[in-house]
Amino acid sequence: MKTSLLTAFLVITLISCGDKNAKPTLTSSSGRINHLTIVMDNDLWKGNVGDSLRDIIAEPLLGLPQEETQFSITQVPPQTFGKLFKNNRNLLIIGLGDKNGFGMKSDVYASPQIVMNIRGTDEEQLIAEIKAHRDHIIDTYRESDLKMYQKKITYDHWNSKDIKTLTNFGVDLKIPRSYAKVDDTGDFIWFRKEISKGSMNLIAYALPLTDRDSIANNIAKERNAIGKKYIPGQFDGTYMITEAAYTPYTNPVDFNGFPAFETRGKWEVKDDFMAGPFLNYTIIDEPNNRVLVFEGFTYAPSIKKRDYMFELEAIIKTLKI
Repeated sequence: MKTSLLTAFLVITLISCGDKNAKPTLTSSSGRINHLTIVMDNDLWKGNVGDSLRDIIAEPLLGLPQEETQFSITQVPPQTFGKLFKNNRNLLIIGLGDKNGFGMKSDVYASPQIVMNIRGTDEEQLIAEIKAHRDHIIDTYRESDLKMYQKKITYDHWNSKDIKTLTNFGVDLKIPRSYAKVDDTGDFIWFRKEISKGSMNLIAYALPLTDRDSIANNIAKERNAIGKKYIPGQFDGTYMITEAAYTPYTNPVDFNGFPAFETRGKWEVKDDFMAGPFLNYTIIDEPNNRVLVFEGFTYAPSIKKRDYMFELEAIIKTLKI
């Protein structure tokens, strides 16, 4: 009996000691994707400091038919920054202080969470700090949202081995089960998700690697050829093409270690009135002497499309070659 009591006492003591060093459990963070909570005084928000921040945070996203900002914003003054706001996933705290500085921490009030803090000795210095960290602010919050969303939407996904084209390409892509298979020829795939007023679409195909220097200039041309072959419109003789009146934005990027081009633009149906935005990743796979193309496009007339395109980007970026 004494031995049992002694053992129980030792176990409780050890657990108690362990608890002293354990980190407190954080609540789950909240907030929509592409949403940022900014904590700063109302006077700063309404003045030049707020203007400099809006120039960065509220900059329009490229390639959308209607103007939409990169982030939606909620601004709160420090005196009302309570528990409700502290649980938000993306926090940006800005104000005047004794010295200039920029800092960033993860999981301060909730998890997952990114908290950035920018300080300046006066408004001019504060604006300078904001501008100096412009790209870091945008990239960090977008990447954080991307990883969180990838985990959320690809929890239940198609097995790439069950998709003939992906198997032939020797790649893995986490396409959520909410997307239905439209076509899988072995050379081309098309998956589609129905939404309340339209659809979200994923396609992929491969091209031979010939003249590397001409790849960027031929993206629209290749898209049109694929559209004619695989993506018909609702009437005979109609098919998806790159919108002729809108020049897409194409930039070189690194895609998981592979050189690639990211293209954002608008598609339309030839001789019809259907149209929408697309996001195209043209990836140069030199070891296999090919170009892999993974693209997402949305048809959602009369509604905002930023978050739909963000979901498609998150899925494409699960690609492993």
